[in-house]
Amino acid sequence: MRPVIRLVAILYLAALLAACTRVQTGQSGGRHGWSQPNIARVVLFLEPSSLNPILSTSTGEVMVDTMIFDPLVTVDDKGNDVPVLAAQVPTLENGGISKDGLTLTYKLRKNVKWHDGASFTADDVKFSWQAVMNPANNVQSRKGFDVVQAVDTPDAYTVVFHMKRPYAPAIETLFSESDSPYRVLPKHLLSKYPNINRIPFNSQPVGTGPFKFVKWVRGDRIEMVTNPDYFLGKPKLKRVIWKVIPDSNTQDAQMRSHEVDLVPELGGPQYRDLRNHPDISIVLSNSPQYEAIGINMSRPFMNDLKVRRALAYAIDKRRVADDTQFGTATLATEDLPTYMWAYNPKVVRYDYDPKKAAQTLDGDGWKLAPDGVREKNGQRLSLQFSIAQGSAAASAISVIVQSQLKAVGIETQIKQYNYTLLYASVANGGIYQSGKFDINIYAWVSGADPDDSSQFMCDYIPPKGNNAFRFCDRGYDTQQNIALTHFDRATRKQAYARAQAIMAEQIPEVFLFYRKQIAALSPDLRGYAPNGITETWNAYRWSI
Repeated sequence: MRPVIRLVAILYLAALLAACTRVQTGQSGGRHGWSQPNIARVVLFLEPSSLNPILSTSTGEVMVDTMIFDPLVTVDDKGNDVPVLAAQVPTLENGGISKDGLTLTYKLRKNVKWHDGASFTADDVKFSWQAVMNPANNVQSRKGFDVVQAVDTPDAYTVVFHMKRPYAPAIETLFSESDSPYRVLPKHLLSKYPNINRIPFNSQPVGTGPFKFVKWVRGDRIEMVTNPDYFLGKPKLKRVIWKVIPDSNTQDAQMRSHEVDLVPELGGPQYRDLRNHPDISIVLSNSPQYEAIGINMSRPFMNDLKVRRALAYAIDKRRVADDTQFGTATLATEDLPTYMWAYNPKVVRYDYDPKKAAQTLDGDGWKLAPDGVREKNGQRLSLQFSIAQGSAAASAISVIVQSQLKAVGIETQIKQYNYTLLYASVANGGIYQSGKFDINIYAWVSGADPDDSSQFMCDYIPPKGNNAFRFCDRGYDTQQNIALTHFDRATRKQAYARAQAIMAEQIPEVFLFYRKQIAALSPDLRGYAPNGITETWNAYRWSI
């Protein structure tokens, strides 16, 4: 989920996020009769587990949180770092980043109030870091935050992060747009708790953001009203209603009937069904996200590299992309997309070859039984295939992949889970985080920086991070550490190239395609300008 030549200079977003396409088929001009003036009705694809921004586990929760809370720094739709709670973005040039990269100094805005009227200060930032690092709190990842040695607050509007070692993606990680984009919390309301996992605040949040929380009707909606004193300017919308609609067909139906104004994060089948509607605008944005078949390497069959290779050869990525994304996706090699400066085009590739998949399994001792499913030592090669319930895209992908694996003798049992359970933390029994799957359909939105350490390094296996695949390779970790501790792009690029090569050989996931960020919206909704990471980053500018 973010750099531009700061601590580590990453200008790729300026090219990629600027590539935003708006397909508008409806008439322009005045507001249509179906719109409610100054009210935005937005689809939320899952029931949140919490509205506490450091406990979020999904992009849906982050979208909601970002309307209520603020980061220190965000990224705009052109890929530029933008200060939010910070008065300016720390850089080497302005002295915010020390020459050795071990000290980061943020000057904070002085006109910020929490929704209850209390003043925002540096103490809130320090407390928020402490909350992330508190082992009693069920945060999904501490990546980057765990590189901070200490936080000082020399005055009410200055906060200083002292790093254990240089950390290239720091500015885009610490309360910014990383792959775990946390927002700043109010110390005066939360410091009294030994942990913040189950407290009233998590369902009645108080932030500094452009909208104030009103109520949460579980299973139905979350309501917000404008924060007239918002420090970046009074929001143009008076109200926002998040409608909890997990089923993609219902989302489409309500978009067509104008019961909602925005459906973010459309899947491919939804794009196909809505793109030619005369009264719906479609926005496609480049985004650092991929779709893959994730592999749980801790499971008995999946820890066999030959079985993973067979999976890779057995899956026809081109057909999956063509049949489910309808021209909006690019075929993937590893997790870093082709437009990113750290992308390595020379990794081992597994082109669709079912014959080679079968030969690989034969050579590994997996023989076809009379029913067409392979067996070895009395065990059937049968895998639990976990997907999201209500997702037309996930269903379409799973059916295709299931058929392709069956053709080489691999049986899969598709099991659907609701989004909330699928992406929940280990403490809350999350399917992915707890490793309760053999393979899955895994969609990931990364950051502006190519830092993918929380997904694949040994130290970030849940509950310590997002490495749901239980992938652990010390050679890979070595290259990641080089990339994370050096600021010059040439060194980082070489390290990431080696890391991707190792991952391609070990196959913790079969990367299918790089996705566009797609949204369907009413032509009356103005100001929607996704940055490819967090769609609501500029919600205070939206209007109807």
